[in-house]
Amino acid sequence: MNRKKIIPAVRTNNITYAVRDIVVLANQVAKSGKKMLYLNIGDPNLFDFQPPEHLVASTYEAMIKNFNGYAPSSGIQEARDAIERETVRKGIENVHDIFVTTGASEAIDICLTALVNDGENVLTPTPGYPLYTAIASKLSMMENPYFLNEDNNWLPDIDDIKSKLNDKTRAIILINPNNPTGSLYTIENLKAIIDLALENDLVIFADEIYDKLLFDGKKHVSIASLNKDVSCVTFGGLSKNYMVPGFRIGWGIVSGRQEILSEYIEAINKILRARLSANHPEQYGIKPSLEGDQKHLNESNEKLSTRRDMTVEMLNDIPGISCVKPEGAFYAFPQLHQVQSDAHFVAELIKETGVVVVPGSGFGQVPGTNHFRVVFLPNEEILGNAYKAIGDFYQKYLEKFPEMTEVN
Repeated sequence: MNRKKIIPAVRTNNITYAVRDIVVLANQVAKSGKKMLYLNIGDPNLFDFQPPEHLVASTYEAMIKNFNGYAPSSGIQEARDAIERETVRKGIENVHDIFVTTGASEAIDICLTALVNDGENVLTPTPGYPLYTAIASKLSMMENPYFLNEDNNWLPDIDDIKSKLNDKTRAIILINPNNPTGSLYTIENLKAIIDLALENDLVIFADEIYDKLLFDGKKHVSIASLNKDVSCVTFGGLSKNYMVPGFRIGWGIVSGRQEILSEYIEAINKILRARLSANHPEQYGIKPSLEGDQKHLNESNEKLSTRRDMTVEMLNDIPGISCVKPEGAFYAFPQLHQVQSDAHFVAELIKETGVVVVPGSGFGQVPGTNHFRVVFLPNEEILGNAYKAIGDFYQKYLEKFPEMTEVN
């Protein structure tokens, strides 16, 4: 008997996640026996990075004590208190709500869901983390990307943001330090965004999940700390700074004028209550992480700084490739100057060399440009072999696929 196919919801049509989608091809190539060099996933635990021992111990102790049931919807008080003290250290005032979530990703999803109606839009950085465009598709949000300026260290282009504002714009998203470019935003740039938010009644979503992974003595400034009146949700978590992405522990911090934010805060909490709670025992790792020994950060940033320098030097030495120097996180976003399709280039690179990177189109980019993202978490030997392979492959690609190059 014939049966009708189950047709998925239209809202899923545009959901893609390039970071993991590229693994499908990589797995096929790996089956052929080719040695693979993975520079695609931002998971420090796959390489020579470890979480602080006191973080792991506190979580284990919570499990032994049988804190394995449901937690309060907004998170355990000990964790929320520790995050509140962290906001003081960041200089954020006018904080009205703090909630713990299943990774920062859930916090972002909840806050967008509580704010944006069908047909409305949120200004989203391009390039930027693909989670945001996936959520936008799910919520039937209109796409409204704004560009980061590659010629200005990948800072948000304020003029472009102004040109994209309309009466359906509800919020602006910042990823600082940025994924995929590794850029760190300046105070001047942040203040310009605050002015736009205040003038246009926007909520700022400040994704600061990499705020302690910084190079060259740079300091991170939370945008919410620069103005106590601007409506802002600051996202953080343990995943990257404390090397436990599998714990799935994140949080949101709502700050600004309470009379403006009160109904929105209640909407967020309705969703928090409806989904019961975030992972419970892992929440006992928040206080010791934020307030315990931070020596792992010095060690991690030192390793990452060396690998960042190697990444920038070796990629910029390849004719036809340029790479802006990252100032935070562990990503770089080099440009391919003679290539018409980064997706085609990356697919051929994986098949020919086993080097797995992610095409820039998966993160968004200025039309007419092509990039790829690399993760410089692997050790120097792996990175050196990968970048040499990319350099050797680049010229072969131009010769093999003249129809896919800018100079035929």
